[in-house]
Amino acid sequence: MIRIQQLLLQVGHTERELEDKIRRILRLDSKTALSYEIRKRSVDARKKPNLYYSYVIDCKTAKEQRICRRAKGGVSLVEEKPYRFPAAGDLPLSHPPVIIGTGPAGLFCGLLLAKHGYRPILLERGQDVDTRLQDVAVFWETGRLNPSSNVQFGEGGAGTFSDGKLNTLIRDRDGRNREVLRLFVEAGADPSILYDSKPHLGTDVLAGVVRQIRKQILQYGGRVRFGAEVTGLTLEDNKITGVIINHTELLPCQLAVLAIGHSARDTFGMLYDAGLKMEAKEFAAGFRVEHRQEKINLAQYGMSDPAPLGAAPYKVTAQAGNGRGVYSFCMCPGGYVVNASSEEGRLAVNGMSYHGRAGENANSAIIVSVKTSDFGSEHPLAGIAFQRRLEEAAYQAGGGRIPVQRLGEFRSVFASRTALSAAHGRMKNCSFSCKLSETGEREDAGEQIQKLRPCMKGTYVFSDLTGILPKEMTEAFLDGMEQFARKIKGFADEDTLVSAVESRTSSPVRILRDETLQSSLKGLYPCGEGAGYAGGITSAAMDGIRVAEAVRIQYRPYEDGMKKKQGGSCRQPQRRNDTYE
Repeated sequence: MIRIQQLLLQVGHTERELEDKIRRILRLDSKTALSYEIRKRSVDARKKPNLYYSYVIDCKTAKEQRICRRAKGGVSLVEEKPYRFPAAGDLPLSHPPVIIGTGPAGLFCGLLLAKHGYRPILLERGQDVDTRLQDVAVFWETGRLNPSSNVQFGEGGAGTFSDGKLNTLIRDRDGRNREVLRLFVEAGADPSILYDSKPHLGTDVLAGVVRQIRKQILQYGGRVRFGAEVTGLTLEDNKITGVIINHTELLPCQLAVLAIGHSARDTFGMLYDAGLKMEAKEFAAGFRVEHRQEKINLAQYGMSDPAPLGAAPYKVTAQAGNGRGVYSFCMCPGGYVVNASSEEGRLAVNGMSYHGRAGENANSAIIVSVKTSDFGSEHPLAGIAFQRRLEEAAYQAGGGRIPVQRLGEFRSVFASRTALSAAHGRMKNCSFSCKLSETGEREDAGEQIQKLRPCMKGTYVFSDLTGILPKEMTEAFLDGMEQFARKIKGFADEDTLVSAVESRTSSPVRILRDETLQSSLKGLYPCGEGAGYAGGITSAAMDGIRVAEAVRIQYRPYEDGMKKKQGGSCRQPQRRNDTYE
């Protein structure tokens, strides 16, 4: 197979123009048989507003070695190595594998095991994606939180309410990344995710894809149970023998996969009490910032409406003067800031986009590195306590609503607070008189602000955010914003919107695992973002596949009397109470 690197064509080109350029590079006439596949497509905006696609193309034709020798530069022969699931081990399974959590890690681990005959049982404390969508909509509209079914908990995991980015920085020597994308396409995602350099699904598409992956697991003989929180473990000789569901039901198992997500704080506590070895992990926290999407389009693409490309993304990083790292995270073009809380009396925000990215504002988390020394304790769960303190402060600042402040005011108030911090406690109100309109917008001296308006899911209120983050982190945030303004014009303008608090960027805990991917309790496999081994949808799904491989290498597929009686066939999925099977 021939690979062409850095093939440039202007955005808006036709398929015919792409094939013609391939033939020119390979010096093939129109009669020579040629098939090709786009392996990667990225945007080249170095000469904006003249925008180009940069392609990597794989081609198949006759006499490939000869063609490579005579072709122009950037052409080479490559050999594709497709992903291979390993051969099964010899150990028997007395019970089906149990997978705790149905985020990307749990779903992909379950899908791979189900496809190969292991009949896994997936346990999810939250609800199926359709019920979950309804529960989240009620929360955003009324503020009534369902602690078990929200933006963090439920089928699909926290990534279901996000931009649905599928890119990862993990080096993919074994083909797991492409396998994840292929399985997403198999479940209904657009095939363009296989080659776009920054693929994304959007929360609306993700919901349908997650639903289809569950159906596939069921069709291959797996089971999925909702409203099934794992509240305890049973152990014998340091090995897992079962999981306790909702404090009452014992489900025997020989192995269990811990794909619990980064917000299952009560589960982390239960696991710690059970003797599982874990450690505190550094993460990052900060604020969501919003800009008008047209401003970002102009800065990135040189035009306010780059129709063929859609809303422009950005990625920025900086080193603050005090040594803290500052960077953008989960950037959502044309998106919304969402109330992503999962605990009463605490408030966390996240970003979300629909597939079309058609919202008026761009938003991104601008986050600051958090050190374990910031936690104030060496306890493995001290990072969770740190997160909770931030979220409690955000909840108080907004009275349960998302607290918002304009950057200009934030800078001014923080400067005043810093100068007077020795004499004054935490400021409770804005630095000038204000009142709230029915929409939550602030009106100064009776005149409603007509600047950039928040694009949010969930009620919000203008408030003072300056006491939410520790002083050193706030200084780093403001320093980073000024540095980013030198890269993206207007990034730190006075009317930039800031909302609090972005605290769930990654797990503050790592559950230790050995070379077989098992924890200190044998038969228990920590997996995905919550366990500290991933950071995003794709990397979590890849880790789910990796854990499925580890199970496969040791154990042969599960068989029971029902399967033997049915000759290996599986029943069509039917819903029964909290169980799909």
